[in-house]
Amino acid sequence: MILSSTGSATVGVPTDRQRIISLVPSQTELLHYLGLEAETVGITKFCIHPAEWKTGKAKIGGTKTVKLAAIDALQPTLIIANKEENVKEQVEALAESYALWLTDVNNLAEALQMIHDIGQLTGTSEKAQILAADIAARFAAIAHLRQNPIKTAYLIWRKPYMAAGGGTFIDDMLAHCGCQNVLAHLPRYPQVSAGQLSEAGCEVLLLSSEPYPFKQQHIDELQEQLPHTRILLVDGELFSWYGSRLLLSPAYFFQLRQLMTTR
Repeated sequence: MILSSTGSATVGVPTDRQRIISLVPSQTELLHYLGLEAETVGITKFCIHPAEWKTGKAKIGGTKTVKLAAIDALQPTLIIANKEENVKEQVEALAESYALWLTDVNNLAEALQMIHDIGQLTGTSEKAQILAADIAARFAAIAHLRQNPIKTAYLIWRKPYMAAGGGTFIDDMLAHCGCQNVLAHLPRYPQVSAGQLSEAGCEVLLLSSEPYPFKQQHIDELQEQLPHTRILLVDGELFSWYGSRLLLSPAYFFQLRQLMTTR
C-alpha cells in the first residue's frame, strides 16, 4: 500500500517494533536524527550520512536500482521512498507487499511537512516538531536575502550540462539563498548550453558537488565560455537534501550570498 502526505492512509502502520527501510539519503539522515537507530534496518548505497550507518546498515541497492530480494530478506514494516528519487515501477512493486510512505518534496514548506509526517509515522512526533520549528526559524532569519536577487543558474550534471529548472527543491532553495533562477521557466532538470546561460543573463553560475562532482577544472572550462559570469562551486547537499541537513543550509546560504557579491 502506498501512503503519502496528501492522503490519510496511515492506519495500520505501527509506531513500535518497526523495521524501517529508507530509499532516500536525506530521509535516512532524518531517521538518524530522530533517534531511529534500532528501527532502521536497511538503506541505499548512497545513504552516506551518518557515517556509522553507511558502514553498519544493510544495503538494498541504489535509489534507482532497488534490490527487491534484499528488501524481502529484511521484512520491513515501513519503507520510506520519494517520488522523484526513486523509480515508479519499483515503488509500486514494493507497495504490493509493504506499507510504503511516498514523499513528494519540492519546497521548504513540503520538507517541513514531510518531517512532521515521518515523526508521526515513527512515533517521534515531538522531536520532529522541534526539528521542523528550528529549521523554519533559521530560514526566517535569512528571509532578507530574497531582496535584490542575483540572476543565477545551478548545474547538476556535465556532458551534457544539466541544470535545476523550475518546480524543483533546488529552485526553491536558490530563492531562499537570494538567487533568481534564470532557468526557472524550464521544467525540472533541462539540458542547457553556455550560450543559453549567457543569453539568460546569468550573473552567477553555481556548480554543485552532486550528483556530478564539479571541480575547479570545470570552472576553468566554463569561464572561457562565460567570461562575464561569476562561477562558484557549492555544496549540493545543502541545496538538495530535505531532511535534518536543512538545519545547516541557512547559515551556508548567508555566507554564499555574501561571496556572490564580493570580488
